[in-house]
Amino acid sequence: MPNDRSAPADTSRTPTAPDAVAPAAPVVPGAPAPDAVTPAPVHPPGVAAVPEGVAPAVPDALAPAAPRGYRAVFAVAEFRAVFAAHLFSLLGVVVSELALTVLVYDLTGSPLLSALTFALGLLPYLIGGTLFAGVADRYPARRVLVVCDLLCAACVAVMLVPATPVAGLLALRCLVAAIAPVFTGTRMAALTDILGEGDLYVLGRSLLRIVSQSAMLIGFGAGGVLLTVLSPRGAITVTAVTFLASAALLRFGTRARPARSGDGGGTLLKESLAGARLILGDRRVRALMLLFWVPPMFVVAPEALAAPYADAIGVPSAALGLLLCSMAVGHIGAELFVGSALSPRNRSRIVLPVAAVGLLPLVVYAVRPGLPLAVAALALAGAGAAYVIGLDQWFVDAVPEELRGRAMTLLTAGLMTVQGLGMALAGLAAEFFPVHQVVAGSGILGTVCTLLLVAEVRATAPGRMSDTEGRDRADRHVTSG
Repeated sequence: MPNDRSAPADTSRTPTAPDAVAPAAPVVPGAPAPDAVTPAPVHPPGVAAVPEGVAPAVPDALAPAAPRGYRAVFAVAEFRAVFAAHLFSLLGVVVSELALTVLVYDLTGSPLLSALTFALGLLPYLIGGTLFAGVADRYPARRVLVVCDLLCAACVAVMLVPATPVAGLLALRCLVAAIAPVFTGTRMAALTDILGEGDLYVLGRSLLRIVSQSAMLIGFGAGGVLLTVLSPRGAITVTAVTFLASAALLRFGTRARPARSGDGGGTLLKESLAGARLILGDRRVRALMLLFWVPPMFVVAPEALAAPYADAIGVPSAALGLLLCSMAVGHIGAELFVGSALSPRNRSRIVLPVAAVGLLPLVVYAVRPGLPLAVAALALAGAGAAYVIGLDQWFVDAVPEELRGRAMTLLTAGLMTVQGLGMALAGLAAEFFPVHQVVAGSGILGTVCTLLLVAEVRATAPGRMSDTEGRDRADRHVTSG
């Protein structure tokens, strides 16, 4: 299925740090408070509870050490199936976006319609993520994931019919994009069943994000190569195959589990909207969700304006690729480092500081930097996104299990929507101000907004909210089931 870029997607309940059994208050404001009554089991750093599919450690001094970090995630058989399905469908989607854009341009000769094909990959996210979010909790996760893949494969198959008009191609593109947040949110929630709610989940989400960023670098290149040997419709065929492969991997590689919350008797639309109200009505969850959304909204400005900026500083067109990929490279490198080198406790420590300063590298654009300095600034801005590794844990801690699928779906939908909005606003601002000033302004304004959110996240940390707020939140969690 389409990726959760940044990130975010197309999203941690029990404390996982080795010292989580201590009754002392957490070091980082905003981090989940450890349970001071019942000591949590202690696990090696980088490994949470032993999930399904992994044999427990043998009490033998000669037994090999249990895998840690990312290796521990890949030790879970079901996650390997989810990871492979994500890789297949993601590469297919990236290839199809490029091929469909070329196909629409070939059929119409219109740059506007060709560009609209890309935009339609973002706009329906909010609709699908809001109106159909209830699917993620109402039905078994495996069934939802497989059906979503099959529906997307069917849409792509219709695109391949030569008689399909351009309007039909764009409508099918919208339908695939509307399904995407439901698929991504369901998969994010299902990871807590597969990997548990602790550190393995956090690292699993990290791996999927890394794949999403990498696919953007590899997929467009692969799509360009395919289009040299295949027609646009031939390249789109690859997408149909990848959706079917993803469906097969998920159907036969993961276990069937019951739905999180059965049919409550209301319509799907009513259940989806009620879930959204409960999620956004929780002050803590709302603050965390906004911390996922706001920095990406501003950090997309230099990507959206990469072409005009390259032209403004007089660099060759080949340099445009460097401007576009620098942020992804920085993000991948930082996420790998944070996920493998830092303990769960230290990943929690860096969430708020890194989020607070993550957009500041964009302020370098105020001096209209040349290519080397601009590339370095973009790589640093991409590295700032590593704060989401710890934020994933906080978010799952804050969301009640019966709302988890809807919360993850809404999170994904909002993330893609605000990135599209950020690109549009950056383009609009560039109509009135120089490009470098728009990018620098995005860094400054985004930092101010993020600092306000950091203060809100601190204020809503467990143990900091008032007793009344805590009781209200508990009541909402009880009634949400």
